[in-house]
Amino acid sequence: MLSPCSTLETPPNPELITLAQAHLRDVLTIAFEHIDGEQQAVVVFDTRCELAATLTEAYRLALPNALFINFDASTPEQVLAAFAPLAAKDLVVLVQSTNFRLEAFRIRVELFKRGLKVIEHPHLGRMVGDEVPTYIDSLAYDAAYYRGVGHGLKAKIDSASRGLVDSGEGNVLHFAAPFESAKLNIGDYSQMNNIGGQFPLGEVFTETQDFAAVNGRIRVFVFGDTRYRVNRPSLPITLVVEQSQVVAVIDSTPEFDEMMAMIRADEGGVVWVRELGLGLNRAFSFDRTVSDIGTYERMCGIHLSLGMKHGIYAKPNIKRGEGKYHIDVFAITESVQFDDDVVYRDGAWVV
Repeated sequence: MLSPCSTLETPPNPELITLAQAHLRDVLTIAFEHIDGEQQAVVVFDTRCELAATLTEAYRLALPNALFINFDASTPEQVLAAFAPLAAKDLVVLVQSTNFRLEAFRIRVELFKRGLKVIEHPHLGRMVGDEVPTYIDSLAYDAAYYRGVGHGLKAKIDSASRGLVDSGEGNVLHFAAPFESAKLNIGDYSQMNNIGGQFPLGEVFTETQDFAAVNGRIRVFVFGDTRYRVNRPSLPITLVVEQSQVVAVIDSTPEFDEMMAMIRADEGGVVWVRELGLGLNRAFSFDRTVSDIGTYERMCGIHLSLGMKHGIYAKPNIKRGEGKYHIDVFAITESVQFDDDVVYRDGAWVV
């Protein structure tokens, strides 16, 4: 048996369950093309927090023919046995207050190897109170918006010779080189090897082909701290960037200094700026946040990664799998341009 399940003081809100079911039904039918009753589904869940319990009940309504496995009331062998009968294109949903571990079995990776569709909701226990309905709002799947804006941004990025992020008050980060081919997390898996991933949806990301071409200044209003939680300083922190490295920090905080020192200590004294992330999820904004940094990463706006680690793109001086840190920081964004085309202004994408 694994760790015992804690008991919630109050049951999930029925209205939130109903709303979550409606959003998940769209995700399942439109993005995943899953047909309940014709294709098998397994939902592995826990009920240690309100959000996990709410999503579990919503999936019970959206997937009435699925097999439900309580992770805390099962052995690893029982969980793995539930996956055994599944065939390619069947579905696995992971509803996790933390992050499920099955010893050496890397759940999502191994399931993808078998051609299974995977929906993963990790670290739900970090989001409580008013953040619960915010997270549920983030599950809404507007296919026309996500696919239209997502593919539109990818086309702009892949053809651009340069770009910039205007962070206001004269702070501009310049990307004076073409970009790597943009990757999409928009619920359109038609051109992808794997179907699914970590939820919520809503991101396009890339990085510059030439690290020497990234220079300027950018103001950060949120960063991921050493506990993987959203940290919002009282004043924006300004990063001075030269050749994709942070060379100075203005209006820093002790927590930000701690994070920067951690990166420098383990990555050769350098803090790289790598990912240029374009979040599309309109449930999250400058004003509307959640505590889990991996969830807030989908925020409608711009985020960057600090640290050497980025598993998607290899560089001559930084190989795939090299580096220890990938810390998300979120930029105050007045506008975003690729070449001469403005693609973001007034808090929204305009592709």
